[in-house]
Amino acid sequence: MSKKEKKEKIVYVDDGSTVVDMTETTRGKNGQIRKKSTMKEKTKTYFATVRQMILPMLVTLTAFTLGYLLLRLAAGS
Repeated sequence: MSKKEKKEKIVYVDDGSTVVDMTETTRGKNGQIRKKSTMKEKTKTYFATVRQMILPMLVTLTAFTLGYLLLRLAAGS
């Protein structure tokens, strides 16, 4: 007979690396739970996400451009 392995309990820890804190999006001003988020909340979340992506995008684009230019220089064009 083989021993059954114990299932490891997974513990999730909030490390604060989420894009935007969405805890208040399900509650209205009076504290009642809403079914959907508003357009204002969706817009705020979108622009907060884009603002965080701009710097990594520019760094990646710069690295690709430098790599391309180096390859062109090495090829002698």
